[in-house]
Amino acid sequence: MRAVLQRVSRASVSVDDVIVGDLDIPEGGAGLVALVGVTHDDTPDHAARLADKIWRLRIFDGVDGPERAAADVDAPILVISQFTLYANTAKGRRPSWNAAAPGPVAEPLVDAVVEALRTAGATVATGQFGAHMKVDLVNDGPVTLVLDV
Repeated sequence: MRAVLQRVSRASVSVDDVIVGDLDIPEGGAGLVALVGVTHDDTPDHAARLADKIWRLRIFDGVDGPERAAADVDAPILVISQFTLYANTAKGRRPSWNAAAPGPVAEPLVDAVVEALRTAGATVATGQFGAHMKVDLVNDGPVTLVLDV
């Protein structure tokens, strides 16, 4: 599994101009947006490890720098499925999507990431799997990381 993780000061996702997921971040606080991609050989164990990495990665400001995790500051997380994270752009000008898992494989694993985060204590908002979504966010820092498990 792969995620692009962004520290944000605000974020929401909409489908057909209706907000389906929104982070309630207090003034001066921060949250996370996790764009999550699934490939063919991913398992529920990968989903659990990815969720733990997202929840415990120390990328929030501490006393002397980025020393605190979402778990430490109770940062809300917006999880959005994104099959394009497994695009193959090595040849030509047209991406290949064959490394991305099909919906029936990917959706339960994205859901497993969400459930693992909630079980760990995170407040989680989501996009809508398979929908054309518009993500609105303000990247804080900017901090953007690619996570592979």
